[in-house]
Amino acid sequence: MDTVIVQLPDAPGARGGRGPQRPGLLRMGPGESAVFGRGAPGSPAAIELTDRGVSRRAGEVTAAEDYWRLSNFSGSATYVVENLEGAGEHVKVAPGRLGAPVPFEFSRVVLPAVAGPTAFKVFAPQHAYLDGGPRPGAGEHTVSPFALDPTSKYFLVLLALCEPRLREASAAAVPGVGEVLERLRALPACRTLTRSAVNYHIDYLAEAKLRLREEGDHERAAAGRTGRKREELVALALRFDLVREGHLALLPPRRGAG
Repeated sequence: MDTVIVQLPDAPGARGGRGPQRPGLLRMGPGESAVFGRGAPGSPAAIELTDRGVSRRAGEVTAAEDYWRLSNFSGSATYVVENLEGAGEHVKVAPGRLGAPVPFEFSRVVLPAVAGPTAFKVFAPQHAYLDGGPRPGAGEHTVSPFALDPTSKYFLVLLALCEPRLREASAAAVPGVGEVLERLRALPACRTLTRSAVNYHIDYLAEAKLRLREEGDHERAAAGRTGRKREELVALALRFDLVREGHLALLPPRRGAG
């Protein structure tokens, strides 16, 4: 099972083609490691950072069970790991530090570089949560097969998608990306949310959190594919009570509500 996903930086000139490019992803299981840096002739880095101010072997990402570790191979540069779901929360990894544990589910690793800081993103979608709460007794706790964090933006996106059917079971239409964006913008944590970010959270939910099965056929129209993905996410979330009426309090009041 993939416990860590690295979003690879864009290669130089990758945005020159037609249409938006899907980011490259490196999927890692427990115990697997990937070196980041500029790489050397005949020995490319798995996570390539092209700025000449970055070491050829700048560091290493190692996947653990539901988190990951960062090693800093630099002798002088400190690396910063930012929590993308937090309000400025971050950890610093000092030069020479090996195996520093990173607890964030959404992270950006930032390195100093000549052309300005360079970065790549790391996700740990298998964060585990107790199913119900701790109970006395021997053995391991039961954990939820769908590890969702109600404080995250991706959960708010899922909740906004499910809202019409939570309020009225017979509601047929699932909100579109623009409707989700408009619904969440009133929340302080979502004021800078964009359409691309909403689409990204939908993809993250489908691929990493709820693990919808891909049917194949990459030639399908993007709009149709996204629409079906939203429908499937809502159906799965409501079937297993992953979002419930009580969660609606996380959304801003509806316009015209009494």
